[in-house]
Amino acid sequence: MTDRKHTKHDEKRPARGAAKVKIDVEATGPLGADAEAEAAGSGAPAAAEAEQSVEVARERDEYLDHLRRLKAEFENYRKRVQRDHEELRLRAAETVVESLLPVMDNMSRALEAAGRHEEGQLLAGLELVAGQMRGTLEGHGLEEIPVEPGVLFDPNLHEAIMTQESPEYSEGTVLQVLERGYLLHGRLLRPAKVIVAS
Repeated sequence: MTDRKHTKHDEKRPARGAAKVKIDVEATGPLGADAEAEAAGSGAPAAAEAEQSVEVARERDEYLDHLRRLKAEFENYRKRVQRDHEELRLRAAETVVESLLPVMDNMSRALEAAGRHEEGQLLAGLELVAGQMRGTLEGHGLEEIPVEPGVLFDPNLHEAIMTQESPEYSEGTVLQVLERGYLLHGRLLRPAKVIVAS
């Protein structure tokens, strides 16, 4: 009887072991297939990533080249504008100086005549030259700021050098004009320097 029991156990043991081995083989079979499939499929994404990386690098280089060209074009434009501005300024100065040459000629003539003519004639000659100068500058857009004693002080057009008490003029009005002010093409070129009544 004991032999039979051992025999039955022995018969059962290999069967269990065989079943266990069979399960292990079946379990490892599909896992091995998945691993092989993953290994085979991993080559395609790597190639796609490499191709995408090359494309990104190419686009980057294109943008960088475009940016460098834009920078060079802007630098050339800036230099050209600066050169044109300087040329315009020189031409404007040339026009003004050229228009003042006749005034200088008349001033020289008036000074030469000062020694030979009477004082009244010299004064008339200087007034003529001053009028010519004023007319030339007005032709270039210069306009004198109208200000006389008694006019209300305007900080936009006048510069108060000092204040002074005055029985004749009310507070805040111009008492005396020390230096004439001018506008050039409607913009303030120089404010009139005045003494203001306090």
